Amino acid sequence: MFRLAHLTDPHVGPLPRPRLRQLMSKRATGWVNWSRGRKLTHDMEILAALVADLRAAAPDHIACTGDLCNIGLPSEWETARVFMEGLGEPGFVSFVPGNHDAYVRGSLKGLLGAVGPWTRDDAGRDKAFPYLRRRGPLALVGLSSAIPTAPFVATGRLGSDQIRAAERMLQDLAAEPERPCRVVMIHHPPHVGGAKAGRHLTDAHAFEAMIGRVGADLVLHGHNHVGSVAFLMAPGGRRVPVIGAPSASARGGALKHCAGYHLYEIERTATGYALTATLRGLLPEGGMGDLGTLTLKA
Repeated sequence: MFRLAHLTDPHVGPLPRPRLRQLMSKRATGWVNWSRGRKLTHDMEILAALVADLRAAAPDHIACTGDLCNIGLPSEWETARVFMEGLGEPGFVSFVPGNHDAYVRGSLKGLLGAVGPWTRDDAGRDKAFPYLRRRGPLALVGLSSAIPTAPFVATGRLGSDQIRAAERMLQDLAAEPERPCRVVMIHHPPHVGGAKAGRHLTDAHAFEAMIGRVGADLVLHGHNHVGSVAFLMAPGGRRVPVIGAPSASARGGALKHCAGYHLYEIERTATGYALTATLRGLLPEGGMGDLGTLTLKA
């Protein structure tokens, strides 16, 4: 049995005060939003407790699906690197970026300059998407939906080249004699209707069609800051679970908005893989604990 932990949207802080020239962009609205509420929503003490709980669970690997940053300041890149080091060494943690990591032009390049080792594929290349990492029975396919957008817009896009490359990758994996459990990592919900207009993946139709042709066993995402489960159709009428995790640092009033992460137990069966997902997170009375379990067959 292989155990995979998935966390997302930590929005690592505290956010340093930007220089005036750094606010001559979308960062101006992001700074206002942070100052008026987001800095209270994302609690670093909660994030530290969640990471400690995750590490105590002793998973075999960790997936992190983006939004290390808040408004893409250069000073955030070093903070992000320190966070990733605390999460685990690059071979133990796989990262894909989110929209806040690409907040303005140049932000994503700067962040990946700091955390690129956590995107390094099995051939030694990093900062390129899609990438493939094999860990135990898993084949982790990392995608980037992170693009800079206009103020008040948080859409994502994969692009036709990345979708075609991911399709070839998933197809080749499916053809192996002992097919690995194909886990796709992406920040934005990759299914149609997975996020509100202005926050959605603009080429979700193309992603769905690609999965319909070659399949996958599990798709992990973040972005919405809530736990969610959806399904995409794959060849042979199989259903591919698409599971979103809550923000790892959210101080929520409602349970679904509280900080959490998923811990998967993945086991090979005669027909594929059995998946059990346990949501662990902030309990209403304080502390971390189990919030629910979902069992699936892939």
